[in-house]
Amino acid sequence: MKKKTNHYLSYLLATLSMIFAIFLDQYTKLLAVENLKNQAPIDIIENVFQLHYLENRGAAFGILQNQKIFFVIIGIIILIVALFFYLKMPHERHFIPLRICLLLIASGAIGNMIDRIRLNYVIDFFYFELIDFPIFNVADIYVTLSAGLLIVLILFYYKEDDLEMLFKLFSRKKNKEQES
Repeated sequence: MKKKTNHYLSYLLATLSMIFAIFLDQYTKLLAVENLKNQAPIDIIENVFQLHYLENRGAAFGILQNQKIFFVIIGIIILIVALFFYLKMPHERHFIPLRICLLLIASGAIGNMIDRIRLNYVIDFFYFELIDFPIFNVADIYVTLSAGLLIVLILFYYKEDDLEMLFKLFSRKKNKEQES
């Protein structure tokens, strides 16, 4: 019984964390609209970092402009995959970093999907002028940081046995579904 209660508490904490992360993303976008739209960019660090309002109808570097349905479908797929892996992941402390990555990826996907569905574009406002990096937002930070952390975890933290166990766990469930 205690184990099941811990799982419910874990899911509740995960849900609340995602709600907070999505709220933070949406709130910063609201602030960007209220304070940056139709305004000159604001230098935070001159020639290095700016707050620069952009209505992004495509992906990074301006590719795939005006492909709302495509991006919503991709967002839904990313969300489903991240949540599937999160729910199937063992409830061991060892896998908490991986679970956090999956929650951040899902939160970022939802944050940008809300914009695409509601506005037909994503609000971006962070700009690294020094390296002319594409303008981005908080949801993009979630996805980028968690993808980077996933790479580090896979390369340096998780052992081959951990990864094999995860692959077997996911493939075993898939094989059981196919046998039914």
